[in-house]
Amino acid sequence: MTKLSVNINKIATLRNARGGNVPDLLKVATDIQQFGGQGITIHPRPDERHIRYQDARDLKAIVYTEYNIEGNPQHNFIDLVLECKPDQVTLVPDAIGAITSSAGWDTIKNQSYLSEVIQEFQRNGIRTSIFVDPISEMIEGAKKTGTDRIELYTEAFAHQYSLGNKNGIDPYVKSAVLANDLGLGINAGHDLSLDNVQFFKENIPGLLEVSIGHALISEAIYLGLDNVVNMYLRKLK
Repeated sequence: MTKLSVNINKIATLRNARGGNVPDLLKVATDIQQFGGQGITIHPRPDERHIRYQDARDLKAIVYTEYNIEGNPQHNFIDLVLECKPDQVTLVPDAIGAITSSAGWDTIKNQSYLSEVIQEFQRNGIRTSIFVDPISEMIEGAKKTGTDRIELYTEAFAHQYSLGNKNGIDPYVKSAVLANDLGLGINAGHDLSLDNVQFFKENIPGLLEVSIGHALISEAIYLGLDNVVNMYLRKLK
């Protein structure tokens, strides 16, 4: 079974829009785990417009499944991860002020930098993953950094799938086969939803984990959080 890690950034966005502590981020994270979610993902950004750095610290005490922190490994982010020591850190090349992630790493150009950061996290017992596009050269470059896993950036797949083009999965299948051959674990995320996640999972060999936030929280508005978490779990069996 592919694990489901729920990204709770959107819960923090809703909380911050009004101030105060409604909805309660820690309670939502606890509930998701009780509903069957197998991990909690957060993606703090430098401006803290949704997840705050203090949230990352507070969540450490209540996440008992898998704790995954995503972000661009700038100095403050590195310090936060080393302080919180999550189960996994996912390195994402976000530009300052980006609304959402829009590309994977150039693992060739940034190989030395990524290797240095990854070694530091691994020395502290933190599993590492690199956000990458489904491009063979980037997968091979990721292997050379020493990372434990890659996270396939799935926006292009989701877009093609929404147009009825199921062949949009092909680059991801090729990338997954290569990653398996190289001994890299495979995660995936971005624009995966109830509509497309089962097709993606069934076609990607060795898919260990998906991280889903925006779609899952949006779907939960209509269908309820407990129900939606379990709908994903059934599709990921």
